[in-house]
Amino acid sequence: MKTTRKLLAMVLAVIIVMSLATTAFAAMEGTLTGGSITINDAVSGQDYSAYQILYLESYNAEAKTYVYKANSAWADWLATCGYVTIDDQGYVTWVAGKSAADFAKAAQGQLASKKADKTATASGTTVKLEGLNLGYYLVDTTLGALCSLDTTNPNVVMEEKNEAPEAKKEVKEGEAWGETNDADIGDKVEFKATITVKAGAENYALHDTMSAGLSFNNDVVVTVGGQTVASSNYTVKTNVTGYTFVVEFKNEYIQTLAANTEIVITYSATLNENAVVAGSVNDNKIKLEYGDETDPSWTPDDTTITYTWEMPIFKYTGDNKTPLAGAKFSLYTDEACTKIVKLTDKGNNVYKVDPKGTVTEIETDATGKFEIEGLDSGIYYVKETEAPAGYNKLAGAVEVEITNEGKVKQNGKIVNQVEIENNSGTELPSTGGMGTTMFYAIGGVMVLAAVVLLVTKRRMGSAE
Repeated sequence: MKTTRKLLAMVLAVIIVMSLATTAFAAMEGTLTGGSITINDAVSGQDYSAYQILYLESYNAEAKTYVYKANSAWADWLATCGYVTIDDQGYVTWVAGKSAADFAKAAQGQLASKKADKTATASGTTVKLEGLNLGYYLVDTTLGALCSLDTTNPNVVMEEKNEAPEAKKEVKEGEAWGETNDADIGDKVEFKATITVKAGAENYALHDTMSAGLSFNNDVVVTVGGQTVASSNYTVKTNVTGYTFVVEFKNEYIQTLAANTEIVITYSATLNENAVVAGSVNDNKIKLEYGDETDPSWTPDDTTITYTWEMPIFKYTGDNKTPLAGAKFSLYTDEACTKIVKLTDKGNNVYKVDPKGTVTEIETDATGKFEIEGLDSGIYYVKETEAPAGYNKLAGAVEVEITNEGKVKQNGKIVNQVEIENNSGTELPSTGGMGTTMFYAIGGVMVLAAVVLLVTKRRMGSAE
């Protein structure tokens, strides 16, 4: 499921805590001990870490008065952050009008150089951080940054308010976006990834992985609300091991976006000569990394599939479908047969679509069969450019359709292969044949007989 409950990635809280010992991670300061932080609606398996920013020197819960001093690990940053002031005695005062949420985000940016005072892993929907000294704490999880202030009790209860972000992948087919498409080899394939931002956004990085049949065109465009996002707000990396590219967003940008804002990332790839054909798929998957840099969370993979199809052709003659060699064909995408499909010979009577290919005519061998791979769905025209010796050339092109499911249709019917028949020519009577010679011979004999008869009659007449 793509929507999961998100952890409270950063919760800034004023809490009163008392502890019997410090942790092994960092040194809590102050002498007041014995409190805890309980987080409800936690996500099982996720870590929650508490960082003491200020320690509580003394307090009066009924009067709601608290005296804070800086934890030494945070003192330098607090002195210049602009959210608090520190007097000569080290007492900390909040600057009027400043946003606690902004302070939480600013403090979160310091965690890379800090150690947690306490960490606990949620085993259910509730997690408890115990053994803390009284103070002002930042609670960090792997999901993002969200501020929650509470100064009413030593034992503070916080509610998880974050949700996991979502990342959805789509591919364009015609004018529509969906999960699948088909294309010719050499075609541009357009993709769209949509990230739904959730409260506490932190360290968003979209990872994209393309199969070998897709070549990334390095043309990432990011928009929010239809407006192009300045490239200074993100970085596109193409040298990340295991991924085609990664889009890393800057925290200071994504944390300005309201919950449920959609970040749309569009880009394209070219279906290349390594594309697999027919039942196999050329896939493109994404997943979103987010949360704690050292222990990040991930959305589930979301995948689109690009198909490319094949067209088997069989040339034959006679009722017994005898394979016919020596026929030559070209493939076109228009009925007028002006837009020829360029191919590359892959061997074994297999030809693959290739915009830079040099093969535009295929000649059948003794099998009468060949196959064209790497075709988009649509209508094609197979034209016989030269018939085998002694056979009549087809008068027109054969129309073939490839459906969106990769089925091949000839004459409106789904077929396993395109079958093209040639008829042999018929021998006609000729003036140069044996029949004429015989007529000449018979005629000669008849003339000779007539001469003999005439001579004989004359001799007989003279004798009388």
